[in-house]
Amino acid sequence: MAKYKRIFLDGYSYYITIVTHRRNPILVENIELLRESFRVSKSKYPYVINAIVILPDHIHMIITPHIATDYPKIIRAIKYHFSTHCDEKFYAHIEQSTSRHKRGSKPIWQKRFYEHTLRNDKEYQKCLSYIYHNPIKHGYVTQINDWKYSSYHTSQP
Repeated sequence: MAKYKRIFLDGYSYYITIVTHRRNPILVENIELLRESFRVSKSKYPYVINAIVILPDHIHMIITPHIATDYPKIIRAIKYHFSTHCDEKFYAHIEQSTSRHKRGSKPIWQKRFYEHTLRNDKEYQKCLSYIYHNPIKHGYVTQINDWKYSSYHTSQP
């Protein structure tokens, strides 16, 4: 098994990408459950969601945890709550490996997540732009304002 090295720096923000298993497009259909999953994670670990976009099969976000070493726990809490409460009809048709099945994993999330420590304002702004333009990149909308599963609407003055 690969050893992933994560950087933990208190006071920094982290760009995170979480993807569903086999890119199953279930997130927007289950947006209330996903919101509840975030609320549960926030009740356990203090952090700020600086920016977020939810697409049908993945999430991009910038978070600033109060304690840097909490961000993997935050992601785990979100995934766990969502997986525990997601109706089987949304993933029963998705194949998974024998090893995942033996471990009792549900085919909802990819095992890993992507993270990047944002070390300066230039990196932060680059990731922020990527997050807000992602629905356009994937062809869901032509204007940033048109995608309602984004914090873009709440971040504008």
